[in-house]
Amino acid sequence: MTRTAAGTLYVVATPIGNLADSSARSIEVLRAADLIACEDTRTSRTLLARHGIATELVSLHQHNEAFQSGKLLDLLLQGKSIALISDAGTPGLSDPGARLVEACHREDVRVTPIPGASAAMAAWSASGFSSPQFRFAGFFAGKASLEKLGAEPVILYEAPHRIRDTVIALLERLGPEREIVIGRELTKKFEEVARMRLAEAPAWLEGAHRQDGEFVLVLGPGPEMERDLAEGERVLKILSDKLPAGDAARLAAKITGVSRNALYKVSLRPVSLRPVSPRPSPKKPK
Repeated sequence: MTRTAAGTLYVVATPIGNLADSSARSIEVLRAADLIACEDTRTSRTLLARHGIATELVSLHQHNEAFQSGKLLDLLLQGKSIALISDAGTPGLSDPGARLVEACHREDVRVTPIPGASAAMAAWSASGFSSPQFRFAGFFAGKASLEKLGAEPVILYEAPHRIRDTVIALLERLGPEREIVIGRELTKKFEEVARMRLAEAPAWLEGAHRQDGEFVLVLGPGPEMERDLAEGERVLKILSDKLPAGDAARLAAKITGVSRNALYKVSLRPVSLRPVSPRPSPKKPK
């Protein structure tokens, strides 16, 4: 049985939809903590009831975070263990909690993550985009967000009443050929994950109930990034004939501006060999 350490804040990821996604460790920590700080006590009680957890709840949401963080910090400094959760997923990712975590670090209070579900990571893992880097932009913020979008892949959250307008805005800004993955109701009964060109996305959303639920959008890499990576791989291939993998990746990154880590991963890929046809047997002299 897990025992929580005195004076420790546990940042606990909870399911994003399917309650069966709770990890055994997260359940033990929630059961053993002195207090659970949650975004909405009504939502969290559903999860706790599923696992028979009776730990006291206190609300920590965007409207009381500044005040409540101070009270919770005092309890931690008195030796209490507190589990921090949000309504779904990992606290601090477009959810309250970062202010309390920061306060703990400033006061040398131990912070321990209990990893688990994240809507952003779930969508990225199901996107099929192989880029070595991406940007998490949280909830879409209209024109301000559009101006910051470049060639790198981006993960966005969006609400159902704005999803169609957002997709059209992305289409107008990024063009019809950029690929997007739309994740709808991830891990829930009516989950859908679909990858398509931005040109096809508005029509896809016109399907039955496809503008209902919670959305995660994953924009694939733009053509500029794909060209840069292709050039980096070309230079890497030349250098790899003469240099060790790490040195070749470092130098190729300096020449092309592509991420060294990305090129190093490329250098470690297994080389696919073409099957060698057996040589014909020499003809016997007549």
